[in-house]
Amino acid sequence: MGVSVADDIDVRDISPTAWRLLRVAAGFGQREVESEVEDIMQAHISMLESDTRGLSEARLGELFSLYRDELDDEQVCVLVEHF
Repeated sequence: MGVSVADDIDVRDISPTAWRLLRVAAGFGQREVESEVEDIMQAHISMLESDTRGLSEARLGELFSLYRDELDDEQVCVLVEHF
């Protein structure tokens, strides 16, 4: 597997709106993310997407990987770059 443009995305630079769109595009509800990523609660996702609380870079990386596994690189890049 080669390097893609999505590999260069810094998870700290993803907007709250883009986080929400990535989750929805990947087919996850907030509660579903809770069961997929250890130690993340629905409330964490809600706060991230409403810009009232940030998550550690490690947790952001886990979320990004979860969503990215369900999307192609073009979808990821468009959502992150335009929202």
